[in-house]
Amino acid sequence: MDKPLSINAERLWQRLMDMGAIGATSKGGCNRQALTDEDAAGRKLFADWCKAAGCEIRRDAIGNLFAVRPGTRADAPVVLTGSHLDTQPTGGKFDGVFGVLAGLEVIESLNDARIQTEHPIAVVAWTNEEGCRFDTAMMGSAVWSGNMALEEAYNLTDSDGVTVRQELERLQQLGDDGLSPLRVLAAIEAHIEQGPVLEREGLEIGVVTGVQHMSRHRVVIRGVEAHAGPTPMNLRRDPSRALAEILPRLYRMSEQFGDDARLTIGIITTEPGSSNTVPGLLTFTADIRHPDGHQYRAMVQEFERIVDEVGAEQGLPMDSHCFWRAPGVEFNSRCIDAVRHATRNCGYGFREIVSGAGHDACNVASRVATSMIFIPCRDGLSHNEAEHSTPEQVAAGAQVLLNAIVKLAAGQSGEARESTARPLNTCAQTKKPGNAGLSL
Repeated sequence: MDKPLSINAERLWQRLMDMGAIGATSKGGCNRQALTDEDAAGRKLFADWCKAAGCEIRRDAIGNLFAVRPGTRADAPVVLTGSHLDTQPTGGKFDGVFGVLAGLEVIESLNDARIQTEHPIAVVAWTNEEGCRFDTAMMGSAVWSGNMALEEAYNLTDSDGVTVRQELERLQQLGDDGLSPLRVLAAIEAHIEQGPVLEREGLEIGVVTGVQHMSRHRVVIRGVEAHAGPTPMNLRRDPSRALAEILPRLYRMSEQFGDDARLTIGIITTEPGSSNTVPGLLTFTADIRHPDGHQYRAMVQEFERIVDEVGAEQGLPMDSHCFWRAPGVEFNSRCIDAVRHATRNCGYGFREIVSGAGHDACNVASRVATSMIFIPCRDGLSHNEAEHSTPEQVAAGAQVLLNAIVKLAAGQSGEARESTARPLNTCAQTKKPGNAGLSL
């Protein structure tokens, strides 16, 4: 085996803590929602670090932030890594941020070792991955990949009616590089697992082979408002009672589809929302996920059948529609192999794993060869101020990322070269439009 390259673990950890101080919450987490002043401050800090590492900074038309380290071939497409810097309102220090700063650590470590790669390396911070302030998750990568129209993204609004376009302009995050400032050969995203599997099995690395199918559904049940006192139970047209029939059947259904099935009832609202009024309207959402496409589609079909069945039994009109869907993704085999090889070469315990959550890598994979690296997080917690990975876990993930990226960026020779000069202070890569990703 080749001797693996090493990262600077202390530098990476300190930067995670420095970034975590922006938007820090009282319980140790972060509130750095997309396109807020805090998000802009985090992006500036990241850009400053990248400039000091000799990278050129680019922003595209949706505000995605790219830092590019040149390769020895100016016309070569880049190897892309990164994730996102925005958080949930009560998020943690690692979700997304680890992937961005691990990417920067790859560049810093190559600079320290005075190693050049044939292909340039780019680190990206995608815009509005979390989708909590502007209600579309993975927005920036969706626009970049062509899976979402730019104008549609611009017109998204927050709860105060402020649009994405307005905030991009206010925060000076609106780039002038169009939507394709880079040609991309391949991409690897590093991320915390956001689940308990790696920690439970005592493994350092998850070699991610794909992302499960997922969708979100909204069901509206219409009843008749009535006074809680005078109206007998058997004469009510009560949507809450219908929900009480639906939920046990849905949970039994999810159990029938095995351990890989996921069903989450996330929001339940009633109108008029009075404690002494039988509601006239009830709305609930269901999130359905499964890694197997056939099983996922069967789950959705059974979900719809149960809703229709209870509606007929209760004599209540019900409307069900899917308002968000992300098809499952199978990552590129050569990119997966690069991660697997790097993990073995570094001596870490690993398992192959399918992601239960959506990531920017899902959108990226629709355009270029892509894979992911997972590291454990304590108790599987994410989207939580208690979210945590240890310095050792963070270092292991960045170490694997470094060696996998170098393998992909080495070029036809298969070898990265030691530079005879000091690391460049500026990047002078020729701009080429398009995301001409290669099928590895």
